[in-house]
Amino acid sequence: MSEDHVDVLIVGAGLSGIGAACHLRRECPGKTFAILEAREAIGGTWDLFRYPGVRSDSDMFTLGYSFRPWADSRSLADGESIREYVRSTARDYGVDTAIRFGHKVIRADWSSRDARWTVEAERTDADGGTETVRLTCSFLFTNAGYYRYDQGYTPDLPGIEEYTGQVVHPQHWPEGLDHSGKRVVVIGSGATAVTLVPAMAEQAEHVTMLQRSPSYIASLPAKDPLAERLSFLPSALSYPILRWKNVFVLTASYQLSRHFPGLMKAVLRKGAQSQLPEGYDVDTHFKPSYNPWDQRLCVVPDGDLFRSIRSGRAAIATDTIDTFTPTGVRLSSGEELEADIVVTATGLNLLAVGGMTLGVDGTDIDFGDTVAYKGMMISGVPNFALTIGYTNASWTLKADMVAQYVCRLLNHLDATDQQVVTPVEPPAGQPRTPLVDLQAGYVLRSVDALPKQGSEIPWRLHANYPIDRALVFRGGVEDKGVRFSRAPRSAPVAVPAATTSGTGNGTGATNGTGAVDGSRNGRPVPAGETAG
Repeated sequence: MSEDHVDVLIVGAGLSGIGAACHLRRECPGKTFAILEAREAIGGTWDLFRYPGVRSDSDMFTLGYSFRPWADSRSLADGESIREYVRSTARDYGVDTAIRFGHKVIRADWSSRDARWTVEAERTDADGGTETVRLTCSFLFTNAGYYRYDQGYTPDLPGIEEYTGQVVHPQHWPEGLDHSGKRVVVIGSGATAVTLVPAMAEQAEHVTMLQRSPSYIASLPAKDPLAERLSFLPSALSYPILRWKNVFVLTASYQLSRHFPGLMKAVLRKGAQSQLPEGYDVDTHFKPSYNPWDQRLCVVPDGDLFRSIRSGRAAIATDTIDTFTPTGVRLSSGEELEADIVVTATGLNLLAVGGMTLGVDGTDIDFGDTVAYKGMMISGVPNFALTIGYTNASWTLKADMVAQYVCRLLNHLDATDQQVVTPVEPPAGQPRTPLVDLQAGYVLRSVDALPKQGSEIPWRLHANYPIDRALVFRGGVEDKGVRFSRAPRSAPVAVPAATTSGTGNGTGATNGTGAVDGSRNGRPVPAGETAG
């Protein structure tokens, strides 16, 4: 069992994990770090999902990193472009060499005596063999999102064993699946379903979106008109303008939805009605029973879903499933939808911090019993941060903010000769609410497994980026919500001898830039090859 030490260990090499590493490189250049990634590629969600039409449902000027402009007028970008954006960012900032692929973190234990984490990961080699590796770190920073990568959510589908066609979940899309000329039923009404339907309708004989209840759907331009007007400016100038313009548009839309739901319902209904065929039953298929932003608002670029419906290549059925038949799905109304392919776009399964177990001084942590501090650290757990992005705005707005604050904390620890920062619980009696405040099914099924938030600052954020940013960065880092300290004793750090030389020999030694080079099974990493 191998073991080495870094100042900061990042879990996850997706959008937020790569961003966290870049922030460390920029703001804490003296810190060593490594990134553990369970899969074999950079990109996280944007590498995992490969279904037809996969794209962002947030604009790229806020989904992109604050420090690296999205240099394209496309506001809603395809998955391949986003994946390349994340990968090129990792290369440009030199953090790709710090990634250890095939490392699934199983457990992390904090020792107050030594002021460090001991992290155990299962490493999978190219032949499928596994071994346990152990690392230690002074600060553990998880960027693994909040849902399971190995398993999507599929509800009980009555009679599914009778169906003779192909059943596919978007999270595990088969490579090379040919849907041309096929009849397709997509079960679901969320962001994935409204993306799949128009994309598959381009080649399929017909696509039906089968929904139990409607979602709110808004059409936005695929290209940002302001971005096209500002294309003559360098991206360093235009990007902040576009980013903050979209921040305020998102914030205003959300606040309008929460404070004047009736008005927003009318606006969304009118928008859908204007793009659907005359006489279309809007109230059946596009009138949800909940208020806007109780669940996430679905966005379609240039009205592509509505265009598919107008063309007759796609349709919506709002009903419940009676049973599957050998050739399709029979609805409770008695109607039968014939299908060669059924896509179960039925949601996700939540999974806190990538499924790892956390222990503090021999006691395992139940995340559901903890309270989040500033939406990024959890009560009673020292030197630990997690990234859970916004659900009512772009994920990266929150991820950037978390990474910047972690860097600020690390620099404060160094400046004050401290070693440990521990969030404390809010005062007794303060109400606790879910950290993820959405009524979506995938949240409600597992919300108790996630940390809670309190009712007051600093144990609560407002899901409002301008306000949250002001609250998070206002004043110093020392407040009533955290306790700073030193370890009872200073333990010597066991680091390979090559660490101080900056040679990067594939054993966890620094590469001279603050990152830690990785290797697989101890072999050196050849020039030009991504470390794993």
